[in-house]
Amino acid sequence: MSTFQDKVALITGGGSGIGEAVARRIAAAGGRVVVADIDTENGRRVAEAVGGHHVQADVADPAANEAAVAVALERYGRLDIAHLNAGTGTGTLGGPDAALDVEAHRRGVSVNLDGVVYGAHAAVPALQASGGGAILVTASLAGLIPSPGNVTYTATKHAVVGVVRSLAPVLTPHHITVNALCPGFVDTPLVRPLLPALAKVGLPVDDIMAPDDVAAAAEHVIAEGGTGAAWIVMAGTPPRPYPYYDPLTGTTVDGPPAAA
Repeated sequence: MSTFQDKVALITGGGSGIGEAVARRIAAAGGRVVVADIDTENGRRVAEAVGGHHVQADVADPAANEAAVAVALERYGRLDIAHLNAGTGTGTLGGPDAALDVEAHRRGVSVNLDGVVYGAHAAVPALQASGGGAILVTASLAGLIPSPGNVTYTATKHAVVGVVRSLAPVLTPHHITVNALCPGFVDTPLVRPLLPALAKVGLPVDDIMAPDDVAAAAEHVIAEGGTGAAWIVMAGTPPRPYPYYDPLTGTTVDGPPAAA
């Protein structure tokens, strides 16, 4: 049986890019999808294409996250997967000549970080009621390594990796896994406008992945059943958990522990 067969998934930012690719993959494998997106036109387009439902949602608003979960429960009676994927490149690129756009910076933090915290908080009770499930967060390779000048985006993606690692042991007793996808550059509406500026600061933007590559990685990570890992997703290689040093135990964590 497919990982997604008969599963109910909520995907934020599901109206384009990675979210759309994951929605299509889940639906093609026999799952049911709620597409949450601030862009009503694209959200409805994807929902119609996958036979799912769209809910207009700004993930920076806690109530919008609660409402999106409520739609999944009303339409399908349960929730098995929450893919907290919505994101924005809005923010400051930093550098000595860059003006600080406080409003843009705050918007980046609100969508990329707060949206994950609010989304997880909204989804956990529904996942628990279903007997467990999976939370999958779209982070970035910029959440694991420096991304010169791309200050707001890099800070928020590092932060959501921390959220994932911190939530995992809390949610394991409830049979809920939580993992982060950390892809390199992906051909999405979010990344495309940033490529010229990123290339100027020396980042390798030529080797860009398709959203379908990340969707395949998403299925792999959920199927693995581990929790608390940040998974590197790069073109041409299987997804793999990013090791990190734990100074409290003096050990290097090489992969995700199995969920209980």
